[in-house]
Amino acid sequence: MSKTTPSVPTETAASDEQELGAAGSQLSTAPADTLATAPGLGVIGWARWFWRQLTSMRVALLLLLLLALGAIPGSLIPQSGTDETKVADFRAAHATLAPVYDRLGLFHVYSSVWFSAVYILLFVSLIGCIVPRTWQFVGQLRSRPPGAPKRLTRLPAHTTWRTEAEPEQVREAALALLKKRRFRSHVAGDAVAAEKGYAREVGNLVFHIALIVMLVAFAWGQLFKAEGNKLVVEGDGFSNTLTQYNDFKSGSLFSTDDLNPFSFGLDKFTGTYETSGPNTGTPRTYQAALTYSVGAYGKDRKAVVKVNHPLVIADSKVYLTAHGYAPVVTVRDGKGDVVYSDAVPLLPLDSNVTSTGVIRVLDGYRNAKGVTEQLGISAFFLPTYTKGMETASSFPALGNPVLNLTPYHGDLGVDAGIPKSVYQLDKTHMKAFKDAKGAQLRENLKPGETMTLPGGAGTVTYEGTRQWANFQITQQPASGWALGGAIAAIFGLAGSLFIQRRRVWVRAVKGDDGVTVVEMAGLGRSESAKVPEELGDLAGSLYDQAPGAPDPGPSDSPDPQAVPAEGAEK
Repeated sequence: MSKTTPSVPTETAASDEQELGAAGSQLSTAPADTLATAPGLGVIGWARWFWRQLTSMRVALLLLLLLALGAIPGSLIPQSGTDETKVADFRAAHATLAPVYDRLGLFHVYSSVWFSAVYILLFVSLIGCIVPRTWQFVGQLRSRPPGAPKRLTRLPAHTTWRTEAEPEQVREAALALLKKRRFRSHVAGDAVAAEKGYAREVGNLVFHIALIVMLVAFAWGQLFKAEGNKLVVEGDGFSNTLTQYNDFKSGSLFSTDDLNPFSFGLDKFTGTYETSGPNTGTPRTYQAALTYSVGAYGKDRKAVVKVNHPLVIADSKVYLTAHGYAPVVTVRDGKGDVVYSDAVPLLPLDSNVTSTGVIRVLDGYRNAKGVTEQLGISAFFLPTYTKGMETASSFPALGNPVLNLTPYHGDLGVDAGIPKSVYQLDKTHMKAFKDAKGAQLRENLKPGETMTLPGGAGTVTYEGTRQWANFQITQQPASGWALGGAIAAIFGLAGSLFIQRRRVWVRAVKGDDGVTVVEMAGLGRSESAKVPEELGDLAGSLYDQAPGAPDPGPSDSPDPQAVPAEGAEK
């Protein structure tokens, strides 16, 4: 086998220079006076220019960067739709800066005009990029690979040899080989044209389409989302209606009719803790056993909710977020009538669930004189009491529970219309009960023990302890679409980066001496060592079917798989 170096006649080279000179003269710059006197673009012209700029890839990347930068203040500055309390605190602490943030919409970044404008422009830009590229790609799929250039030896990766096989046999063998290697190929004149790597453009389009899907999913999720919290004591339940939530916030287009119909009850909360070693008291298990039903007439089902393992109902998720204790307290008035009997959820103060709260008796209580009053009892709870540690529990589990009670009587101020914390007692219009020595009444109770109010004012009994769990109920539609879009974007980007689109041509013609001359060349969209390697492998396989013929004179016989680089012949 041998390789030949095609010679270029002098006349051909001269004609090429003349053609280049003529083409160069056609690209000469127009005179300045012609440009100056050219008519303006007009409204339609400017609209077309703006559309071309908006749908360019560089503008899409710029808008994506602006969107990422715009999300930074939404993460650093308190948002009114997420935490009104922090926004109010920020306004109080920054009297000068807060009005500026208001004007810029930084307290509600994701619903501000400027963020929405960037979001919509990015959406339009991506669509404007994708639609023409999709039609162009469809046209490429429907068409055949382009025919071979006149001089294959001018391409960066090429090889050639002589063979005694007929040109038709070589082309048929090349066509079968390229199809076997999954090239789209066909015979065009005296050559076989083939192309491969269309998955690169598919990956590129999938990536951009996935970005659009993610943008739509995120926008839909923000507009129609809902999120609320509910504290449920063992034995109690929750129904997914607005009035059942302790706190609730939603997107601007969300309606209460969009709430998924379901309910659940907390059967039992189970928490286990490390009992020895340096991690003593560290939680090992947090789980809530629930009985839930879907719809008005749904059957009861059992479920166990753990941390990061929510209960999923339609597009709603029920997360377990917190846990605490609820002592069961019974209050009787001076006549012995029960005026209050319920479990009182207390607020944990530390990792050992030392808790505090308030027991409020609003109605039905009469003191020893028969006067209607309200009772407010400050409660301090230690799940595991250790002598000498009266201010903190020594372990989070119920080892030796003690409930410290400090009762008050008077007006709780709940009718004033001012919001008050359920865990704090307003003592403005309250009076403390005094013991026989004139000191403020305060007692530690264990389960089953009773505290007697002075002067026959009644009794307070610590019946026992139940546990409570706090659940976060979220409803965010299109989250599955967002996840699918993210996965598709990753695979699409990987395909567009690692798959190379390339073309291969095989020409077989009779030489002047009657021997067939075979030329092979490959061309990639970008510089890559894989194109010469793949061409060398194809040339070697084709050479086995069309072996080389001896040269008419002495010459070297290099391997056809050694594909020259930069157009050099070997």
